[in-house]
Amino acid sequence: MTTQTVEDFEYEALPENASLSASLLAGAFAGIAEHAVMYPVDSIKTRMQILHPTPQAVYSGVINAVSKITTTEGAKTLWRGVNSVILGAGPAHALYFGTYEYAKHAFGGNESGHHPIAAAAAGACATVASDALMNPFDVIKQRMQVHGSVYKSVYDCAIKVNKAEGFRAFYISYPTTLTMTIPFQSIQFAMYEYLRKVLNPSGAYDPITHITAGGIAGAIAAAATTPLDVAKTLLQTRGESTDMRVRNCSGLIEAFKLIYQGQGFAGFAKGLQPRVLSHMPSTAICWGVYEYGKWILTPENLNLH
Repeated sequence: MTTQTVEDFEYEALPENASLSASLLAGAFAGIAEHAVMYPVDSIKTRMQILHPTPQAVYSGVINAVSKITTTEGAKTLWRGVNSVILGAGPAHALYFGTYEYAKHAFGGNESGHHPIAAAAAGACATVASDALMNPFDVIKQRMQVHGSVYKSVYDCAIKVNKAEGFRAFYISYPTTLTMTIPFQSIQFAMYEYLRKVLNPSGAYDPITHITAGGIAGAIAAAATTPLDVAKTLLQTRGESTDMRVRNCSGLIEAFKLIYQGQGFAGFAKGLQPRVLSHMPSTAICWGVYEYGKWILTPENLNLH
């Protein structure tokens, strides 16, 4: 019997070695792992980005936030709403990575050499598709993360928000989300593909490469798009605000004006530290799990087992 090694086949050449279903399944696992593991840090980021928080929810930093929340509300509070992202992340990331792999191949990103434009364009296509599915779950998540949230469950939140604000509330931030996530994912994918090829020219499966490239790419993309994330948080949590200007905010430009009027330019950097702290490991986890899943599900590798 002939023994095959990982290097015997070009695992990155998706069209020859992995089906679309493999990318969908690997993407689903990656999405759930990414969002679930770093959820507490994401909860802190959301609270730090609230424009007019209650006095009990004012934090000087990540450590202070963890201390105050666990002391006054209990550690379980940091996980409020996690069911929403678990429900949404699986199918959304399956669609996300499936679209990315298809678009990257169509744009020539699988050819030899560096193709940052193809990777960025594929990332943008993936974002438009996945965010359309994920946005309502993200709204529910952030409504449950804010201080003093009265929602008992994901279902309870969805019903009450729909009743009070209408179905539009679940998509009021979608244009802003795309405005943020398209550059975020374009930067992340372009950086990831570049770093992956620099660190691992052979293209063979190498978890250290995927984790390292994913973490660096995620940190850079997260820092660059923080101002847009602050605006998105304002729009997605506006129904919980006591400020009527915030409650009636209807778009990105208006959100930017409110943030600047309330806190100046410093307001656009709110939550930068927890955002980078959450995205760096979460994207490392996401790419690590995704690439492993894509590798293990290739026909050649399945035949070895």
